[in-house]
Amino acid sequence: MDRVRIGCNYERQLLWKVILGVPLIYLPIITTVPFVAIGVILIKTHLKYVGGMDIKSYSDFVPAWISHRYENNEQPAINISRFHPAHYRFFWIFNCKLYCPLSVALFRYVVYLVKIVENWWCPFAHDQKREYEEGSIDKSFWHVDPEELVKLHPDDKLNPIWNDKGE
Repeated sequence: MDRVRIGCNYERQLLWKVILGVPLIYLPIITTVPFVAIGVILIKTHLKYVGGMDIKSYSDFVPAWISHRYENNEQPAINISRFHPAHYRFFWIFNCKLYCPLSVALFRYVVYLVKIVENWWCPFAHDQKREYEEGSIDKSFWHVDPEELVKLHPDDKLNPIWNDKGE
Protein backbone atom coordinates (compact mmCIF):
# COMPACT_ATOMS: atom_id res chain seq x y z
CA MET A 1 0.00 0.00 0.00
CA ASP A 2 1.31 3.46 -0.89
CA ARG A 3 1.45 5.69 2.16
CA VAL A 4 1.96 9.37 2.81
CA ARG A 5 4.77 9.82 5.30
CA ILE A 6 3.85 12.26 8.05
CA GLY A 7 4.20 10.65 11.49
CA CYS A 8 7.90 9.98 11.01
CA ASN A 9 8.52 13.69 10.47
CA TYR A 10 6.01 15.34 12.83
CA GLU A 11 8.22 15.56 15.92
CA ARG A 12 11.01 17.23 13.93
CA GLN A 13 8.77 20.13 12.90
CA LEU A 14 9.38 23.48 14.53
CA LEU A 15 6.73 24.33 17.13
CA TRP A 16 5.72 27.55 15.36
CA LYS A 17 5.03 25.58 12.18
CA VAL A 18 2.76 23.15 14.01
CA ILE A 19 0.94 25.96 15.85
CA LEU A 20 0.45 27.85 12.58
CA GLY A 21 -0.37 24.72 10.59
CA VAL A 22 -3.09 23.21 12.77
CA PRO A 23 -5.71 25.96 12.26
CA LEU A 24 -5.10 25.84 8.51
CA ILE A 25 -7.09 22.60 8.35
CA TYR A 26 -10.28 24.48 9.22
CA LEU A 27 -9.94 27.20 6.58
CA PRO A 28 -10.48 24.95 3.54
CA ILE A 29 -13.60 23.51 5.14
CA ILE A 30 -14.97 26.93 6.11
CA THR A 31 -14.33 28.27 2.62
CA THR A 32 -15.37 25.26 0.54
CA VAL A 33 -18.28 23.63 2.38
CA PRO A 34 -20.83 26.30 1.39
CA PHE A 35 -19.88 25.95 -2.28
CA VAL A 36 -19.78 22.15 -2.13
CA ALA A 37 -23.21 22.11 -0.44
CA ILE A 38 -24.59 24.34 -3.21
CA GLY A 39 -22.95 22.04 -5.76
CA VAL A 40 -24.61 19.00 -4.15
CA ILE A 41 -28.02 20.68 -4.40
CA LEU A 42 -27.44 21.62 -8.04
CA ILE A 43 -26.11 18.18 -9.04
CA LYS A 44 -28.95 16.34 -7.25
CA THR A 45 -31.51 18.64 -8.90
CA HIS A 46 -29.91 18.01 -12.29
CA LEU A 47 -29.99 14.24 -11.77
CA LYS A 48 -33.62 14.28 -10.63
CA TYR A 49 -34.65 16.49 -13.58
CA VAL A 50 -33.08 14.09 -16.08
CA GLY A 51 -34.87 11.17 -14.41
CA GLY A 52 -32.52 10.02 -11.64
CA MET A 53 -34.02 7.77 -8.99
CA ASP A 54 -32.63 5.73 -6.08
CA ILE A 55 -29.79 8.18 -5.53
CA LYS A 56 -28.14 7.70 -2.15
CA SER A 57 -28.45 10.52 0.36
CA TYR A 58 -25.70 12.36 2.20
CA SER A 59 -26.58 10.44 5.37
CA ASP A 60 -25.58 7.20 3.62
CA PHE A 61 -22.00 8.52 3.67
CA VAL A 62 -21.94 9.67 7.30
CA PRO A 63 -20.70 7.00 9.73
CA ALA A 64 -23.19 5.96 12.37
CA TRP A 65 -22.57 7.68 15.69
CA ILE A 66 -22.53 4.30 17.40
CA SER A 67 -19.64 3.17 15.18
CA HIS A 68 -17.20 5.61 16.78
CA ARG A 69 -14.78 3.74 18.98
CA TYR A 70 -14.92 6.11 21.94
CA GLU A 71 -17.85 7.40 23.95
CA ASN A 72 -17.62 11.13 24.68
CA ASN A 73 -16.39 10.53 28.23
CA GLU A 74 -13.67 8.14 26.94
CA GLN A 75 -12.42 10.27 24.04
CA PRO A 76 -8.63 10.54 24.32
CA ALA A 77 -7.14 13.99 24.77
CA ILE A 78 -3.50 14.98 24.63
CA ASN A 79 -1.67 15.93 27.83
CA ILE A 80 -0.50 19.46 27.04
CA SER A 81 -1.01 22.92 28.51
CA ARG A 82 -4.57 23.66 29.62
CA PHE A 83 -4.34 26.87 27.59
CA HIS A 84 -4.29 24.83 24.38
CA PRO A 85 -7.69 23.66 23.04
CA ALA A 86 -6.25 20.20 22.26
CA HIS A 87 -5.90 19.67 26.02
CA TYR A 88 -9.68 19.36 26.28
CA ARG A 89 -11.84 16.40 25.39
CA PHE A 90 -14.44 18.63 23.65
CA PHE A 91 -11.78 19.60 21.07
CA TRP A 92 -11.23 15.96 20.16
CA ILE A 93 -14.94 15.11 20.26
CA PHE A 94 -15.60 17.99 17.84
CA ASN A 95 -12.79 16.95 15.51
CA CYS A 96 -13.21 13.17 15.67
CA LYS A 97 -16.99 12.91 15.78
CA LEU A 98 -18.12 15.95 13.82
CA TYR A 99 -15.50 17.70 11.69
CA CYS A 100 -13.74 14.66 10.22
CA PRO A 101 -16.63 12.28 9.50
CA LEU A 102 -19.04 14.98 8.31
CA SER A 103 -16.57 16.72 6.02
CA VAL A 104 -15.20 13.46 4.60
CA ALA A 105 -18.80 12.30 4.04
CA LEU A 106 -19.65 15.54 2.23
CA PHE A 107 -16.74 15.26 -0.16
CA ARG A 108 -17.33 11.53 -0.71
CA TYR A 109 -20.98 12.32 -1.43
CA VAL A 110 -20.24 14.99 -4.01
CA VAL A 111 -17.76 12.63 -5.71
CA TYR A 112 -20.47 9.93 -5.78
CA LEU A 113 -22.91 12.36 -7.43
CA VAL A 114 -20.36 13.50 -10.00
CA LYS A 115 -19.62 9.86 -10.87
CA ILE A 116 -23.32 9.35 -11.59
CA VAL A 117 -23.35 12.45 -13.82
CA GLU A 118 -20.23 11.23 -15.60
CA ASN A 119 -21.64 7.75 -16.15
CA TRP A 120 -24.93 9.20 -17.45
CA TRP A 121 -23.51 11.72 -19.92
CA CYS A 122 -20.18 10.14 -20.79
CA PRO A 123 -20.14 6.33 -20.89
CA PHE A 124 -16.85 6.19 -22.75
CA ALA A 125 -14.09 4.10 -21.22
CA HIS A 126 -10.75 5.47 -20.09
CA ASP A 127 -8.09 4.18 -17.72
CA GLN A 128 -9.80 5.59 -14.59
CA LYS A 129 -13.40 4.71 -15.43
CA ARG A 130 -13.41 1.56 -13.27
CA GLU A 131 -13.16 3.94 -10.30
CA TYR A 132 -16.65 5.26 -11.21
CA GLU A 133 -18.38 2.00 -10.29
CA GLU A 134 -19.74 3.55 -7.10
CA GLY A 135 -21.97 5.70 -9.36
CA SER A 136 -23.25 2.83 -11.51
CA ILE A 137 -26.47 3.49 -13.41
CA ASP A 138 -29.02 1.39 -15.30
CA LYS A 139 -28.53 3.08 -18.69
CA SER A 140 -26.47 5.97 -19.95
CA PHE A 141 -27.79 8.79 -22.10
CA TRP A 142 -26.29 6.98 -25.09
CA HIS A 143 -28.07 3.71 -24.23
CA VAL A 144 -31.56 5.26 -24.14
CA ASP A 145 -31.84 5.93 -27.90
CA PRO A 146 -31.15 2.91 -30.14
CA GLU A 147 -29.86 5.21 -32.91
CA GLU A 148 -27.21 6.60 -30.57
CA LEU A 149 -26.38 3.21 -29.05
CA VAL A 150 -25.04 1.90 -32.37
CA LYS A 151 -22.39 4.66 -32.33
CA LEU A 152 -20.76 3.25 -29.19
CA HIS A 153 -17.73 1.01 -29.09
CA PRO A 154 -18.77 -2.56 -28.11
CA ASP A 155 -16.98 -2.23 -24.75
CA ASP A 156 -18.93 0.95 -24.01
CA LYS A 157 -22.21 -0.65 -25.03
CA LEU A 158 -21.72 -3.56 -22.64
CA ASN A 159 -20.02 -1.90 -19.67
CA PRO A 160 -21.99 -2.82 -16.51
CA ILE A 161 -21.11 0.51 -14.86
CA TRP A 162 -23.54 2.32 -17.17
CA ASN A 163 -25.57 -0.54 -18.64
CA ASP A 164 -27.07 -3.00 -16.16
CA LYS A 165 -28.50 -5.27 -18.88
CA GLY A 166 -25.28 -5.55 -20.90
CA GLU A 167 -27.22 -5.17 -24.16
